[in-house]
Amino acid sequence: MPQQDTTHLTPAHLAKRWSVTAGHLANQRSAGIGPAYLKLGGRILYRLVDIEAYEERSLVGASA
Repeated sequence: MPQQDTTHLTPAHLAKRWSVTAGHLANQRSAGIGPAYLKLGGRILYRLVDIEAYEERSLVGASA
């Protein structure tokens, strides 16, 4: 089994991380919303750095 590069997430891995479906992520991509992603040879990958930045931007009610 190929080793998953921890700097990239598949839609299935991101769906699990966020407790959503892979279909939800596909809908976000189709609508042009959500985190940035790579499309390489028909395969969708999310860079972990982009996911973490998206999560940071989405943080609500952060206090110091």
